[in-house]
Amino acid sequence: MLDRRTLLVTGAAAMAAPAFAARKSADPAFPKDFLWGTATAPHQIEGNNIASDLWFLENQQPTVFSQPSGDACNSFALWETDLDLAKAMGLNCYRFGIEWARIEPEKGLFSQAMFDHYKAVIEGCRARGLAPVVTYSHFTAPRWFSAQGGWTNPESASLFARYCDKATRALGQGIHSVITFNEPNILLLLKPMLPLQVWAIQKLTLETAAKRLGVPKFVSANVADVEDLPALQKGLLAAHQAGKAAIKAVRPDLPVGISLAMMDDQAVGKASVRDRMRGELYGEWLNVAKGDDFIGVQNYERALWGDKGRLPAPKGSTVNWSGTEVWAGSLAGAVRYAHEATGVPILVSEHGVGTEDDTIRAKFIPEALAGLKAAMDDGVPVQGYCHWSLLDNFEWIFGYKPKFGLHSVDPVTFARTPKPSAGVYGAIARRNAL
Repeated sequence: MLDRRTLLVTGAAAMAAPAFAARKSADPAFPKDFLWGTATAPHQIEGNNIASDLWFLENQQPTVFSQPSGDACNSFALWETDLDLAKAMGLNCYRFGIEWARIEPEKGLFSQAMFDHYKAVIEGCRARGLAPVVTYSHFTAPRWFSAQGGWTNPESASLFARYCDKATRALGQGIHSVITFNEPNILLLLKPMLPLQVWAIQKLTLETAAKRLGVPKFVSANVADVEDLPALQKGLLAAHQAGKAAIKAVRPDLPVGISLAMMDDQAVGKASVRDRMRGELYGEWLNVAKGDDFIGVQNYERALWGDKGRLPAPKGSTVNWSGTEVWAGSLAGAVRYAHEATGVPILVSEHGVGTEDDTIRAKFIPEALAGLKAAMDDGVPVQGYCHWSLLDNFEWIFGYKPKFGLHSVDPVTFARTPKPSAGVYGAIARRNAL
């Protein structure tokens, strides 16, 4: 999850949008095989991901990152503790990522020790009754990869396919399903919404990294110059297809999809630009997803689109840590549109709220799930729900300030402490019902 979404710039005065009221389901029970999980990302929780591109960017000046990731939650060592937390909540799924930079720290050098580590995590999930949903690329890449232009390099798709092949041969037998890329559309979503100065510091960050390494171009999946976005998207689209083909060649029955950052886009007034914006933000990826086994929907907010652009949230809205509206109905809206556009099953691969006020989270979860259940009652095939996140963790350029976790983490002892919202969510999962 890339929290720069919370810097969205809003336009002129808003017309108030309708309040959310989830229709009560005739049957509060979810399907018997419904996945109840939490989502994490390796760079955000493992710590000391020293061979990755973002580690290199975090630990330089100037940088767009407010602080480096450092030890993060020390989850590379404490992964069993994390799995125990998920099990203790009553969950039956755990979405996590394998870190390409650990597996292939230098071009062509693959680490058997790292394959063994992630195999142990997968087996640990299975031993605890947790279906392992594994992300192969959650924004980060090896430093050497981004130093040769990252996803803008014509070689990127074949390099990713090679990694997918080796990872699936080593780990694929125990995996429940694979997400190739986490939010490959995130910079498209942010392009019209981020202040120009944020794009400028990103460009400076990348130029500094390239100079340090003596290379022409350094590009990351979630830190890029706005001018690189067309080439970046072209590379990611090709890499998803190549990576999926490599995975299927090893294990044809393994479900493969992508996860997209998706707002609940709502049209306000006449001549709303909503449909045009949907095309710009998701269009190509939704077309690609039509050929996948499922699509991961990652939703955190709604967007009200007028005739000139995005409108501010209605006055008096509940807001998150950065002042962005918290609106429970956005999940169902995004899920309905994703299925309508692709026709494939949905996995809610991320959904949450960044706030230090856990009462907001505890109220938000059941309200959002009520809307999701109503969508399912209307025929939308939803395979499961993964809340972001199991832990308060490293939230990219904002460092450790935003709190998305169901558990807090002591930065010195790494002790995990469940929040009341973990109990609220866990009780729903145990009942498999609202």
